[in-house]
Amino acid sequence: MQTLADSHGRHFEYLRLSLTDVCNFRCSYCLPDGYNKAKGTPTNLAVDEIQRLVSAFAKLGLWKVRLTGGEPTLRQEFLEIARAVSGIDGIRQVAVTTNGYRLVERAQSYADAGIRAINVSMDSLKPERFRSITGHDRLSEILRGIEACKQAGIASVKLNSVLLKGLNDDEFDDFIAFVSEQDLTLRFIEVMRTNDNPVFFTAHHLPGTFVTARLESLGWQKQMRSEGAGPAIEYASPQGSGRIGIIAPYSKDFCASCNRLRVSATGKLHLCLFGDAGIDLRPLLQRDGQAKELIERLQRLVMTKAPAHLLHQGNSGATPHLASIGG
Repeated sequence: MQTLADSHGRHFEYLRLSLTDVCNFRCSYCLPDGYNKAKGTPTNLAVDEIQRLVSAFAKLGLWKVRLTGGEPTLRQEFLEIARAVSGIDGIRQVAVTTNGYRLVERAQSYADAGIRAINVSMDSLKPERFRSITGHDRLSEILRGIEACKQAGIASVKLNSVLLKGLNDDEFDDFIAFVSEQDLTLRFIEVMRTNDNPVFFTAHHLPGTFVTARLESLGWQKQMRSEGAGPAIEYASPQGSGRIGIIAPYSKDFCASCNRLRVSATGKLHLCLFGDAGIDLRPLLQRDGQAKELIERLQRLVMTKAPAHLLHQGNSGATPHLASIGG
């Protein structure tokens, strides 16, 4: 089998595929004013274009696909896309990251469509604070949705929480108790500076060491990174129930273990979340007969991937906000 590697010795097995940049939440760190469609935005990739794209990646050894957004479940064809991707030869796991919208009634349909892993955003355990951060009073609904995912047999159910100084950092011990009681995995995400949020970032950024220092003081133990895992450094509870991770893009050597690529909803390849621009793949997604050319182009492009992002220099590249290319 052919492989997908860059000039820095990193191999890529994980694709974050955005289905839409539309989101129905108004999270303070991403879309505080809600979604506004930019004029002249191309249409989203059609299902057949997505199949050709993922099939090409699979022929290069990529086996994990995460459907992202915006809010990916807002796509009318969401279930059709999930079924199509999960049926591609070589794809071993289809995952989704969601804000939990209508998860209670939809969890079983997601499992039936081939989704085997789901990450649910939950930035607070306090209803009023959750509403303040996300713009929606839906915490109880999302908690029921998490339980529905378990009942539907989705193998991996994880929570994502953006760590925000002065907004939810005082809930850290509450989160620890929650995941231990529920035997869940939660990953804190260090808030990242984008082109739209520099003032918010300055006010609310906390380094990932806030998480790791607290966990280690409580006896939590760092875990080995599993095959195909994302960027989280995970810790296990000394009591054996629950895990907590930290995604800390400002930490030393964060990019050294990068194993993922991103494609936007309109078909642009982003070699880095904070790169300067996306490269349009759509012209090579129109016919099955273009597969060889597409594979060769992917291999050439990935070889140009930079060794690391430039966030430490205050450079967020061309990323206006995380919903724009799937976070």
